Amino acid sequence: METLSERIPTATRSQWRFIFDNHILEPLFVVLTLVGIVAGGVLEHLGVAPEALLVVRVATYFFGGFYAVQAIIEGLRERTINVDLLMVLAALGAAYVDAWSEGAILLFLFSLSNVLQNYAMDRTRQAIESLLELRPDTVMVRQGEALVALPVEEVEVGAVVVLRPGDRVPLDGAILRGSGAFDESALTGESMPVQRGEGDAVLAGTLNQSGALDIVVTRPASESTLARIIGMVSEAQARKARTQSFLDRAEQYYATGVILSVALFIVLVPPLFGVPWRENFYTAMVLLTVASPCALVISVPAALLSAIANAARNGVLFKGGAYLEELSKIKVVAFDKTGTLTYGQPVVSDVLPCPGVTAEELLGTVARAEHPSEHPIARAINAYAEARGIVVNEPERFEAVTGMGVRASWDGAETLVGAPRLFDHVGTPIPPAMLAEVNRLADEGRGSVLVARRGDRWLGLVTVMDREREDAAAQLRALRARGIERIVMLTGDNPRVAQAVGRHLGVDEVYAGLMPEDKVRIVGELGAKYGPTAMVGDGVNDAPALASATIGIAMGAAGTDAALETADVVLMRDDLGAIVYAVGLSRRAQRIVWQNIIFAFAVVVALVTLTLTIGVPLPLGVVGHEGSTILVVLNGLRLLVHRG
Repeated sequence: METLSERIPTATRSQWRFIFDNHILEPLFVVLTLVGIVAGGVLEHLGVAPEALLVVRVATYFFGGFYAVQAIIEGLRERTINVDLLMVLAALGAAYVDAWSEGAILLFLFSLSNVLQNYAMDRTRQAIESLLELRPDTVMVRQGEALVALPVEEVEVGAVVVLRPGDRVPLDGAILRGSGAFDESALTGESMPVQRGEGDAVLAGTLNQSGALDIVVTRPASESTLARIIGMVSEAQARKARTQSFLDRAEQYYATGVILSVALFIVLVPPLFGVPWRENFYTAMVLLTVASPCALVISVPAALLSAIANAARNGVLFKGGAYLEELSKIKVVAFDKTGTLTYGQPVVSDVLPCPGVTAEELLGTVARAEHPSEHPIARAINAYAEARGIVVNEPERFEAVTGMGVRASWDGAETLVGAPRLFDHVGTPIPPAMLAEVNRLADEGRGSVLVARRGDRWLGLVTVMDREREDAAAQLRALRARGIERIVMLTGDNPRVAQAVGRHLGVDEVYAGLMPEDKVRIVGELGAKYGPTAMVGDGVNDAPALASATIGIAMGAAGTDAALETADVVLMRDDLGAIVYAVGLSRRAQRIVWQNIIFAFAVVVALVTLTLTIGVPLPLGVVGHEGSTILVVLNGLRLLVHRG
């Protein structure tokens, strides 16, 4: 014979399963529970037949306990006991002693509390899911002379996508033609638009504010930076902090202990103390309710998920609640210098000609000698010369002397530009006065000091340095104000430059001339000496140190694969203020977590004590219990509006 389940179409069964599994009907069931409570009270007052009253009461229990029973069954399948079991047992116990109304009120308030919790927690999920709205469903793809609208999932790498002003970038790509100002705030938290031109990378989810342009797709939809950010934050919300994991484990033992204790209370108190069975059983049901750890269990995720969502909206990606928790304990922050405390882009800082030589002659000669070089210093010199209207031609002969400088020739004369050791290498000593000036500039932290000589003439000095971030010193002071006890700078730069930068920024320790393995060693030593240590780097050459630190923080990592994979915390923009914000957020989150834990525990102790001493009616116990649960959720939600 055909069974009922076989007669129901598969699609229909899956639709109902979706509705119940996603708690879509839970608010309706809460309303029906309240209606049942009111109807039961009215019918009892009118003195209707007991059978009709029983039907109403059972229906009320069905609606009030439906989702709780569903959670109990799922828990028992996994051999776990949850707080829903305590609530349902208390409600059934109330019905057993003919306190149907109290039991129904318990189920109503418990269900209402769950609805409010789900609504509150959905606020954090919506903060992340809103990122999905940043990507358009269809895009205009250039195919020959025609424009074709395609679903974003079908656009392949190498396709040319057309963007108009006001369009969101659908996929990661590079600008092929045109330029525009892009609002990247949704991904990086940076409030000011960024100008992008041909060859520049653009990220999915950013907004093209001005300019019509073509971009060539560099990543499919599933691998875009936006998709990876959404995936990372979703995984982060699933990854529990140590405190939350402990409470989850403790919940099983606690709930089991409560059930056993209440069972003993029911069995032992009447014969030992002469308490009437019905009165004692009712008290036991109140104990079962007020001792439930609902507020304790929800206290940690309510805060951490809100903090993770807030951070994601501000361009800071935590890879889990555990890292948010660990960051709050950090005592030492070690910064890689280049690209974090500085911009990582060398610029000319001084042009100091010798007597009888003009600044234009010195700069033009150095730029021409460096012109064929691809070194960042050479590019900085040529850009500086070009900006001042100096026309630079190719030298007739060029040779790069590794780690020292360059040798170039034109018009029958050789030009040497480089560090002092270049001149030692070729056997041409630098005049003492010029060498003293070189040492003075190096001691002042002026960066790389280049000496220039053409033929038999000394032309002068050019210094090229990596500029400090204007707000670096202020942000380091702000970190100290957030409770960071020690700030350290690590760099592969030469010691004199590093020490000068360190003094100017006010860091506590400077380690220079380091290889990647040296940074790993020093991070370990800092952790052993001072306590939990965070390492801040660019996520590529600092990857070993980022991985070895208590917390690895990759800075300015929008679109950087290595940073997204290696670090525990990813800052999507080049802004030291994001580190200050992240530390402040983590510490506030921990304060709120402990506020919630202490408050929830205190409420349980108070309600249990009052129940055992003066006696607490079941409805009042339910209000106290569920009220504390809602309060800790609302307290955690305050982190959604944390500003820094």
